[in-house]
Amino acid sequence: MISAIAQRRIVWSSALYDLLLTAPFATPWTFALVRDHLSTLNMALGGEALPAFGPFHILFACLLGSVVLVWSVLRLSDPQPRYGRFDGVARFLFSAWMAWALAQTQAPLLWCFLIPEFSWGVVQWLPRRPNAA
Repeated sequence: MISAIAQRRIVWSSALYDLLLTAPFATPWTFALVRDHLSTLNMALGGEALPAFGPFHILFACLLGSVVLVWSVLRLSDPQPRYGRFDGVARFLFSAWMAWALAQTQAPLLWCFLIPEFSWGVVQWLPRRPNAA
């Protein structure tokens, strides 16, 4: 069981992680740069080059990046444990879709996202001490 203070630190830390990781996904220009690096990393891990992205793929990547960016800023400014619970649910959903994509593609790069994503979900769902404020 964790204290309320520890839980707030976890929520804040997960928000910072999200901010740093997803900021490049927020615009088409930054996404183009990060996509090339991710493709190179996937190949270095033994996978194939990532497929080419068209405007619709980039649109959805940027929409996701923008939403996560705003959600991150909210949690950084007010790291409520309640927000951590919601974020944990979102992370479990994201993890499920990443696992599905991993099963479909066997892209080793996905492990670099799946493991931290699921882990953040778990730690944000750790039980809180009942007598903690």
